[in-house]
Amino acid sequence: MDTIFAQATAPGKAGVAIVRLSGPKAWVAIETMCSGLPEPRVVGLRELHGRDGLLDTALVVVFEDGASFTGENVAELHLHGSSAVVSAILAELSSLDGLRHAEPGEFTRRALENGCLDLAQVEGLADLIDAETEAQRRQAIRVLSGELGEKAEGWRQGLIRAAALIEASIDFADEDVPVNVTPEVDDILRRVLNELECEIEGVGFSERVRTGFEVAIVGAPNVGKSTLLNALAGREAAITSEIAGTTRDVIEVRMDLGGLPVTILDTAGLRDTDDPVESIGVEKAQARAKSADLRIFLVDVDGSPAFEPIARDIVVASKADLIGESSEGVSGRTGQGLPKLIEMIQSRISELAGQSGIATRERHRFAMSSASGSLRDALVNLESGEVYELVAEDIRSAIRSLDSLIGRVDVEMLLDDIFLSFCIGK
Repeated sequence: MDTIFAQATAPGKAGVAIVRLSGPKAWVAIETMCSGLPEPRVVGLRELHGRDGLLDTALVVVFEDGASFTGENVAELHLHGSSAVVSAILAELSSLDGLRHAEPGEFTRRALENGCLDLAQVEGLADLIDAETEAQRRQAIRVLSGELGEKAEGWRQGLIRAAALIEASIDFADEDVPVNVTPEVDDILRRVLNELECEIEGVGFSERVRTGFEVAIVGAPNVGKSTLLNALAGREAAITSEIAGTTRDVIEVRMDLGGLPVTILDTAGLRDTDDPVESIGVEKAQARAKSADLRIFLVDVDGSPAFEPIARDIVVASKADLIGESSEGVSGRTGQGLPKLIEMIQSRISELAGQSGIATRERHRFAMSSASGSLRDALVNLESGEVYELVAEDIRSAIRSLDSLIGRVDVEMLLDDIFLSFCIGK
């Protein structure tokens, strides 16, 4: 296997830059550049020399095979963070036999192949690198820590027990089996199925924490939607005008509200119009608003929502500054009622986020849904009491689906796409 190397920190000038190596020649390569390696997991100060003399004075740390991120011999060079120093080190490593530049995500891919991470943890690591809000960080840490893998392994062990009981009944069908295994198998299958279905229900909300919740501002033309969007964003994100129909496309502003990722949508004013372009905007606005996680209906003092809100939606009077300071409405122009509205949005979104589970991706949902479908089939066949072979095959199918969840089987086609999202040094 090749020894790979790459800069593990962002390119450009910095106080410190880290170059990482992994593979059978990682330690040997560093030894050729300095006078002796420090003990594993002990940082040592070393002068690094190349073909043309001193390259840098750096901190060197090595990790032994089986006790590193990749599961291989790993070495890290903590260098002075100038582009010139990093370039000189990388050029020196390139000149050594058996070393090559790492591909995107190759360090993490080796960690997966060497059993240091399961596939769900790899996805959690990718999410952690991309995390922009506190909620995203917490969720990614849960997945990276192996919670989903532990759950999947618990389900898997239960199903293996159930399969073993069924197989025993099949093998000794012509003999007197002292215990009826059906009640225990039924109990195991129902327990795992219930837990799977609970986790499946939370995937949509977990995915929203990862990608962002959508909050649509909905109302008639000139009700103050764009002004409110600008007030929430703290900048002129949307054009405001007294002319009805100014907003014709959906305008999006990404925000961090209470540690949760939220995209605020300013939609076209909802009204009947003969303008074909505006009518397209109205149709898009309605469709996007109805698919959003939360809607803020801006209405005139005596007005009503453009379409029926659901329980968690917010209906609020607009242009409160023209109504009076005692108004319960909101004004994007003066900020009146804005803190209360933001608090309401955060509360509603936090309730949705609280329904999230550990599984965070559509791939997870698909694997768990496949497993739950197999378990439902197994329960039907078990209740019939006639064909235990079908029960055994259904359980095996559920186990295979759980194996794909954490990357044991049938995931090769996914790996390239997953690892291309990583930076080179990860």
